[in-house]
Amino acid sequence: QVQVVQSGGGLAEAGGSLRLSCAASGRILSSYGMGWFRRAPGKERDFVAAINWRGDRTFYADSVKGRFSVSRDNAGSVIYLQMNSLKSEDTAVYYCAVDRTHGTNWYNLYQDQMGYDYWGQGTQVTVSS
Repeated sequence: QVQVVQSGGGLAEAGGSLRLSCAASGRILSSYGMGWFRRAPGKERDFVAAINWRGDRTFYADSVKGRFSVSRDNAGSVIYLQMNSLKSEDTAVYYCAVDRTHGTNWYNLYQDQMGYDYWGQGTQVTVSS
């Protein structure tokens, strides 16, 4: 089994910053992609950002490009989402996701929830305007 544990988030003012962390442990292949999704009130869960297993390729939704940054630690099992210049529309529950089974096909699926096998518990991010 794979465990995915998130931390961080909370309340920030518009224009402020927050950082989310996500740690994956358990039976993880040596190569896997990880990503962040979010669900705003009354909306579906949408892709935010993703990073490949080496940490040398990152992907972002247009809505967060230039404001959010995803990174990975040297061991590869922890990823971070640095969120700057926050806007009220960034208010959502943020979810970390881990791919274990898709191999290189993950590059075709990283924006889709189907590209991931394990999910974190979700973390509330609230941005006040």
